[in-house]
Amino acid sequence: MKIAYVNVFVTDLERALAFYQGALGLRLEHADGEHGYASFAAGPVRLGLAVAGAEQSALTGRHTGVGLDVDDLEAEHARLIGLGVRFTMPPTVQPWGGFMALFEDPDGNVFYLDQVSAAAG
Repeated sequence: MKIAYVNVFVTDLERALAFYQGALGLRLEHADGEHGYASFAAGPVRLGLAVAGAEQSALTGRHTGVGLDVDDLEAEHARLIGLGVRFTMPPTVQPWGGFMALFEDPDGNVFYLDQVSAAAG
């Protein structure tokens, strides 16, 4: 078994598409507004966006546990700040040696932005 995709719940698919494509630069593989779903290429695992129905509203605006790896965390942080992305934690060296930041998508879903190579070195 291997992980094929991870889904994150959003409230507005068009707004989310603009953020994940425009700000984050992920490559859209598939979008279906009628069914409220989109899929992005995100390395070996796809990132899916699913529109939360009324019964799933508690699934938006929370910590996703999803980490996105970048080569240069400080440069990517500055680029995203320039695009208006909200960070809840700036790039910080972690006690365990990692180098990461936390940011939010337009629905308040929190992601890790990580420079994995910093911890590996």
